[in-house]
Amino acid sequence: MTVRAILTYPDPRLRKKAQPVREFGPELARLVADMADTMYAAPGVGLAAPQIGVSLRVVVIDITPKEEGRDLKVLVNPRILDPEGEIIDTEGCLSVIEYSAKVKRAAKIRVEAQDLEGRPFSFVAEEWFARVVQHEVDHLDGILYIDRISRLKRSMYEKKLKKILREQERAGSR
Repeated sequence: MTVRAILTYPDPRLRKKAQPVREFGPELARLVADMADTMYAAPGVGLAAPQIGVSLRVVVIDITPKEEGRDLKVLVNPRILDPEGEIIDTEGCLSVIEYSAKVKRAAKIRVEAQDLEGRPFSFVAEEWFARVVQHEVDHLDGILYIDRISRLKRSMYEKKLKKILREQERAGSR
């Protein structure tokens, strides 16, 4: 399909709560195909519709190692239930350029969602898969992983980002 541009922080569209999907059909299938192409091209392991400027509750995830092929998971209107335990690990994000940080997440979650046809399903995710699902569902609620780090670390990142953006602006004006 189409590789779309990924919005980056501080774009205000990343902070909007996404709307539930109410219509299941060809448009949704095209959106998901574009999201998958965009995620694989980035490359990333997950992408939420708001990251490409579409305010709908849709997530694509593929945590399969590249050499093992692809196993795309599509979550429409996902909900996270029954979080258990705690795990702290490093996260990055396609929408948060040149930064990663340790973030605390639930170690195990139950997820309820719908597929592309609107049929409900559920599953249990643990460890890294649980982390990726939580990260992407956060995007649907206008939350970035940098909201889950200390104010000091976030402030340091924002200073670094301003410098990066100034340098990009200077390079683009040449």
